[in-house]
Amino acid sequence: MEAKKIYTEKRPKYNAKAIMFVLLLGSFIALFNETILNVAFPKLMVEMHITATTAQWLTTGYVLVVGILVPVTAFLIHTFTTKQLFLSAMVLFLIGTLCAVFSSTFTALLISRIIQALGTGMLIPIMMNSALVVTPPEKRGSIMGLCVCIITLGPALGPAVSGLLLQHFSWHSLFVLLIPILLICIIGGYFYLENISVITKPKIDYLSILLSTIGFAGIIYSVSSAGNSSLLSTAVVFVIGFIALIFFCKRQLSLKQPILEIRSFRHPIFAIGVLLIILMQMFNFSINVILPLLLQNGLKTSSFTSAMAILPPILVGCVLTPFVGKIYDKIGGSILIPLGFLVACIFTFMLSRISPSTPIRTITLIYCAIMVGTSMSMSTTQTTSLSELSGKNQADGVAIVNTGMQIAGALGSALFVGVMTAYQNIYLKNMNSGADPSSQVKAIYIGFSRSVTVAAVLIGIGFILSLILSKKSRTKDSVK
Repeated sequence: MEAKKIYTEKRPKYNAKAIMFVLLLGSFIALFNETILNVAFPKLMVEMHITATTAQWLTTGYVLVVGILVPVTAFLIHTFTTKQLFLSAMVLFLIGTLCAVFSSTFTALLISRIIQALGTGMLIPIMMNSALVVTPPEKRGSIMGLCVCIITLGPALGPAVSGLLLQHFSWHSLFVLLIPILLICIIGGYFYLENISVITKPKIDYLSILLSTIGFAGIIYSVSSAGNSSLLSTAVVFVIGFIALIFFCKRQLSLKQPILEIRSFRHPIFAIGVLLIILMQMFNFSINVILPLLLQNGLKTSSFTSAMAILPPILVGCVLTPFVGKIYDKIGGSILIPLGFLVACIFTFMLSRISPSTPIRTITLIYCAIMVGTSMSMSTTQTTSLSELSGKNQADGVAIVNTGMQIAGALGSALFVGVMTAYQNIYLKNMNSGADPSSQVKAIYIGFSRSVTVAAVLIGIGFILSLILSKKSRTKDSVK
């Protein structure tokens, strides 16, 4: 009742539709940009003389910077107005995009991507916090479904659109496409955005930022380089990152105004929900990296064909996620979440069994089924998790969830590309026939199979945890 009262008092001050349209469009284009280069990796590898593991840092580095910035944005939201933050983010994004258009080397392109990520890192928390403020509690399932649809659709649609453009233009055109849309977002933000946050001018703890940067970067880098670096160096970097995260968590517990309120994990439903989101997002993000690599390098398809192969599953996810949100508003997530994980697990395992003789349409259909499971589980898990927290802690919950999603994307991309590359290299080394075309194709499929098998195991673990989440949710509802 209290949440509804607060909403009723504040709602007349906001033009909710205009605010959410601008924020959703800006967030979509930023997330779309995360994976826009995925289909171009084979061309970039040849043009810039880099490996697949190096090329994926154009995506992993982008997501890593976003993940590091998300918790910082929780402070920025209470320091600057919504309009100031949004316009600053979009201008940074535009500067990075212009730099990418004129990049000719891997280093220049990576720096451009990092500049873009500095803008993207602010956009996702702004969108999620705004959605919670301007939407009544009884409709949060629907609006969260729409937000998660944007978060899922953006990265998923990037490879499809870029695959179409690369048929006729160079990879630079991918960034040229973004410029007019970014200008529209900046103009719309200037005229329609209102401030919906309470300005409290909190103090930012720079040591926490340093520790989180070292922690997340160390872990992501160690996983990403596992296939090409020595075991000792990989282990050292991982341990440094892990220790930094431990100190980061301890510091958050000692601060009066932590950069990330990790005490929210004391709520079992929230803690399990965040873990489920991470497990699903790891593969949901990464499949659009490794599948184009398989299709283009294994089946020797064009970028256009690989884009068309992943487009139908993307559309399935786009249509289903808001619809599932409406169902959640009526029946909750105790059935939807476990069922979604089960469906995703079964068909992910099926995807790991494909061979060079498997038709592309079969691969597409399996991916569509995976997206059905993803649509049933992602937004519902997120809504269930955030609903567990009190109103004053929901902003921290949003920061934690979005940090988890961004880091999961970076970690998943590094993990699955790393596993795929490692097994591919092991096969070629054992066969001692690296130049043989048939061996190259076989190696790619073996690497893909092992990578997706790991994903199926992780999603299977998610299914078990979702049953526990469902049981705890039902127990809590019965107590009420």
